[in-house]
Amino acid sequence: MRTDGLAPELDIFLQTVFACSPETAASIGRRAADRRYPVRAVIVRQGDRAGTTFLLVEGRAHALSCGVEGQLVLLHEFLPGDFFGAITQTPQSSEEADIVAAEDSRAALFLALDFIALIETHSCVGLAVSRALLRQLRAAAERVLERTTLSASGRVCAELLRLARLGDGRSIRPAPVLSKLALRVNSTRETVSRTINNLERRGVVRRERGALLIVAPQRLEEMVV
Repeated sequence: MRTDGLAPELDIFLQTVFACSPETAASIGRRAADRRYPVRAVIVRQGDRAGTTFLLVEGRAHALSCGVEGQLVLLHEFLPGDFFGAITQTPQSSEEADIVAAEDSRAALFLALDFIALIETHSCVGLAVSRALLRQLRAAAERVLERTTLSASGRVCAELLRLARLGDGRSIRPAPVLSKLALRVNSTRETVSRTINNLERRGVVRRERGALLIVAPQRLEEMVV
């Protein structure tokens, strides 16, 4: 992989992610390659040798695997500032899931050995990776807990609340695509559609052009069972 460095406008992004000086951000950026991925593009294929570290700059990416019945299972959602791929020096390891762009995305790519060198040289890089991994671990634990303790409709309600909190807390814009929402909650499109229709009949949510409004957030919380 050729690393030509990142575009200068990304220096501020690196400063924010690594909480570092402009000079350190520029040094980190020189080790990276700038890549863009259209929606649904496979960024990393399951089984590939883990030789590259990815820092997501723009968009969203999903780590997907196949369940025992052939259904897609969402293992993790990556947001800007998250890392995936090789972040430790383990040449024998391989990727355990497909990582797919959930929307048009952009990433900074580092050779695994270069990224290890950055961790050893700049303590801020190691701290940023540790914080990111803790966020991912916490999110994964929450998903496992929800899948084992909540009903399918309860998981839909919990996910609607989570998506609303990413914005103003009362609306989801754009309105969630049912098939994508089903993937996020490890359920079927039919179950998600039935749950949202039921919420709408009860006046808990309301569809508007391009959005799903949470009319009664407290009632929605009570339905997370």
